[in-house]
Amino acid sequence: MSGAALGIEIVVVFFLALFLLHRYGDFKKQQRMVLFGTLLAWYLCFLIVFILPLDVSTTIYKQCKIDHEEPASAPTLSPNPSNHTTANTTVTPSKSVLKPCYKPWSYIPDGIMPVFWRVVYWTSQCLTWLLLPFMQSYARSGGFSITGKIKTALIENAIYYGTYLLIFGSLLIYVAVHPEWHLSWYELQTIGITAANTWGLFLLVLLLGYGLVEIPRSYWNASRHGHLLIKTYFKASKLMTEKADAEENLEDVMEEVRKVSESIKYNHPLRKYIDTILRKCPVDYQEKMGRNMDDYEDFDDKQNTYPSEKSLVKLHKQVIYAVQRHNRTRVQWQILLQQAIHLEDVAKNETSSTHQFVHSFPSSEPTGWFSRYVYTPTVEWYWECLLKRWFYRLLSVVLTLFSVAVVWSECTFFSTRPVLSLFAVFIQLAEREYNYLYIEMACFITIFFLCTCVYSTVFRIRVFNYYYLASHHQTDAYSLQFSGMLFCRLTPPLCLNFLGLIHMDSAISHQQKEQTAYTSIMGSMRVLSFIANGFYIYYPMLIVILCIATYFSLGTRCLNLLGFQQFVGDSEMTSDLIDEGKELIRREKRKRQRIEDGENRRREWKERYGNPRDDYTARNRSSHEMKETSYSDTVAPSNNRQAKYSRSGSRPERDCIELLQDAEPLDFNADSLTDDPLESESGRHAGGRYLSMSSSRSRIFDDV
Repeated sequence: MSGAALGIEIVVVFFLALFLLHRYGDFKKQQRMVLFGTLLAWYLCFLIVFILPLDVSTTIYKQCKIDHEEPASAPTLSPNPSNHTTANTTVTPSKSVLKPCYKPWSYIPDGIMPVFWRVVYWTSQCLTWLLLPFMQSYARSGGFSITGKIKTALIENAIYYGTYLLIFGSLLIYVAVHPEWHLSWYELQTIGITAANTWGLFLLVLLLGYGLVEIPRSYWNASRHGHLLIKTYFKASKLMTEKADAEENLEDVMEEVRKVSESIKYNHPLRKYIDTILRKCPVDYQEKMGRNMDDYEDFDDKQNTYPSEKSLVKLHKQVIYAVQRHNRTRVQWQILLQQAIHLEDVAKNETSSTHQFVHSFPSSEPTGWFSRYVYTPTVEWYWECLLKRWFYRLLSVVLTLFSVAVVWSECTFFSTRPVLSLFAVFIQLAEREYNYLYIEMACFITIFFLCTCVYSTVFRIRVFNYYYLASHHQTDAYSLQFSGMLFCRLTPPLCLNFLGLIHMDSAISHQQKEQTAYTSIMGSMRVLSFIANGFYIYYPMLIVILCIATYFSLGTRCLNLLGFQQFVGDSEMTSDLIDEGKELIRREKRKRQRIEDGENRRREWKERYGNPRDDYTARNRSSHEMKETSYSDTVAPSNNRQAKYSRSGSRPERDCIELLQDAEPLDFNADSLTDDPLESESGRHAGGRYLSMSSSRSRIFDDV
């Protein structure tokens, strides 16, 4: 099994990153370089999370071999052939006879992990500090050529890169001036890693303090159906406001595009840029703009003021953002509407005596075998109305205990005698028994919980709709790459902080023990002692204050006071938004109910009057085709008259059929029903559609 576990996890993590990217990104519409950069960033970060437990178990096995070699080299200590005795030795009363070292099932041979961590870490750092910021500006640019986009990206990142060079130069000068230090390539690497980890740890504590409280509370609130429904109403009101704003913004941008498109004709040199912008517009807007275009008109015939290429680049950028935001809010509204309807169905079914879950609107998707045989309406009722809330409450309690353990360990992990960090206690107990499976599972669960608290906070961040991760393929390229940047910056310090919690980072625990390959790549933090002995130890204690502030929702209340509408239970504004959201959901349900009733009536009438309906539809279609096409001389007036006035069936049947008729009604006037169909031909519009059936005689108000 040497190296097999490493290979399996590398493959599994790749598909996990690919699945998440498919959920949030759009493989069909977004650029390949954007998708590749985001996938690589997420993949490398998830690799660190999944592979680090294997590194820990391998390091414990190496430490066990070192501990066995030391007693063997001592002359006063005789080896004990027994494999399971625990009697104390006579030379060192504090030590016991060591158990034999068992190789872990996931053992990774020497020399593989240092190379692996070096490739993963430095690739992720190059992505987050160099490539992704450039690709982010490149994807957001409205340029029409590759050269123009590259130029814009370099200008936007000039200040960004200059700031990093200034920080690194300051640390470099600090180390060079110090008389006891001699700069080398290893120390330069350590300074760069320390600067990156310091920035990541600063942001990590802020996000972790929010997630440790909010995640358990969110699951507890999810068990309260009434609270969850009210919060959904609140979200619906806010989302409808955002949706209306997105539609208004799209209308304004499309109006600007229309004006520019009408001013720049087909033979203008800038017309190719207009065509590029039009391809980014929605299809219905493209059709509206393409109707009244005079392709024969020369742009030199009129002395118009034409926009510059720079203004077109800005307009192109606005179009991309407006269309993406409009599509995102539209999809989110449908998802939120479905959630609200489902929660209302749960509230109604809780008092049901039949113990069968009834939906207000049947699903449009065909029923699968799982819903037919396993997840039946009875099973669904017990899960949604009884078991689900208790499951969420139990999960919330477990996550709360995890959060308390993390907060306690973050405040006490620097104490090695006695060992106060709970995670260090658990790992050391398993280390004595060489229970590698327990060690790996405990490490993975702890890191996964920390990453969930941090990453879920990242996925919930919204910075004035400028950066927003939305599921169902609605995340734009800028937000995807920004999330990849944050993951690459947060994951290495998070894993280094975890190694400090279990006392496997010698720079913090100050113990002479075998280091993990991950820690050896990070370098010795003692090069900058004020960071290793000060910032890395005492700054994580700030997490206590952040957890208290999150528990009392101080940040939410401050944002609410500043005018950013937040869900606060005792606020009058929140109550108004809840009522508004409830009315919006009720209105959408009525609209959906009318559509469903109409479909049911059409289905019933089609079943009852299927043949007359089909016959009349065929005759009506042929009648319209005859009216829309030009009359030839070979068509007899009697045939046209028969196509107009032919009817079938009795009077009640005709009334029912007319109710079901979907064809566009014609504007018949008293003068239109002439005996000669050729007279009515003069009233046809040139475009092929009847606008009026009146005769061609001039009237007094024709010019009005």
